[in-house]
Amino acid sequence: MDPIYKNIAANKRWTYFFFLLYAVLIGVIGYLIGLYIGSPIMGLLMAVVLFAIILLVTYYGGQNIVTTMAGAREVSKQEEPYLHNTVEALSIAAGLPMPKLYIIDTEVPNAFAAGRNPENASITVTRGLLERLDRLELEGVIAHEMAHIRNYDVLLATVAVVLAGTIVFLGYMARYSSYGSLFRGRDRGGGQGQIIFLVVFLVLVILAPIFAQLLKFAISRQREYLADATGANYTGYPEGLASALEKISGQQKSKSKLRNDALNGLYIINPALGAKSSNRGSTLFSTHPPTDERVKRLREM
Repeated sequence: MDPIYKNIAANKRWTYFFFLLYAVLIGVIGYLIGLYIGSPIMGLLMAVVLFAIILLVTYYGGQNIVTTMAGAREVSKQEEPYLHNTVEALSIAAGLPMPKLYIIDTEVPNAFAAGRNPENASITVTRGLLERLDRLELEGVIAHEMAHIRNYDVLLATVAVVLAGTIVFLGYMARYSSYGSLFRGRDRGGGQGQIIFLVVFLVLVILAPIFAQLLKFAISRQREYLADATGANYTGYPEGLASALEKISGQQKSKSKLRNDALNGLYIINPALGAKSSNRGSTLFSTHPPTDERVKRLREM
C-alpha cells in the first residue's frame, strides 16, 4: 500500500482511538461525580451528554477553535492576493479543494493547517512568513501544509489539540472542586467514601495533563517527513521547502505570540524550540523531528 494511504488510515484509527479514550475518561469522571451526589446513573448520563457535546464541537468546530486560539484572522483574495494565488495554484497541483486562509499578525515566520478533511480545512500563515520567504520558499511551505490536509494529519492534529485543551481544563476544574470538597469534608467529619472519592479524583487530576500530553505526542514525527516529501513532489523543487525550514527555524523567538503549549505541535516548526529545533537532542520528546534532518532528507531527494 502507498505510504500516503497507510498514513491516512492510521490517522483515522488514532482519531477514533482518542475519542474512545476520551469517552472512557469522561465516563469515569461522571461516575465518580455520580457517587459523590448519590446517583452513579445520573453521573454517567451527565458524562454522556458532555462527551456528545464535546465530540460534536471538536469534530465540526475544531478548525475555528484552533484558529481562534492562535489569534488568526481569515483573509480574502482581495486582502491577500499573493497568498491566495499561491495557495490556489498548489491546490490545483495537489488535487485538493481551496482551503480557507488565515493570517497571524506577527513578524515571526511560521504556518500550520487545521480542519477535519480536505473539504473543511484551513491554512494559517504569519505575516512574517509572507515577508521573509521568497516565492519558491513560500510554495514549499504551503505545499507541506497541503500534504497535511491530504494525509488527514489535520484531522488528528485538530482533534488532539481540542481534546488536550478540554482535558487540561477539566483537570483544573477537578483540582479546585477537590480542594473545596476536601475542606468541606473536614468540617463535616468526612467519611471513608468521600476520602476514597477524593483520592481517585485527585489521581485523575494528576493524570489529565499527562493524558493531554500523550495526545500531542501520539501525532507521529513521521507525518512531518511524509508531508515534507509529499509537498516537495507537489512543487517539484525540494530546495524551496528546505531553505524555508532553515529560515523559519532560525527566526523563532523565545517570547512570541505563537508560543502556546496546545498549538506548538501544529506549526511547521515548533515555536517552543525555535532555533534549537535543529538540535537532535532537544527534540527527543518533540512532535517534530530535527530541522537539520528534515533539510538533509529534502536535499537528498
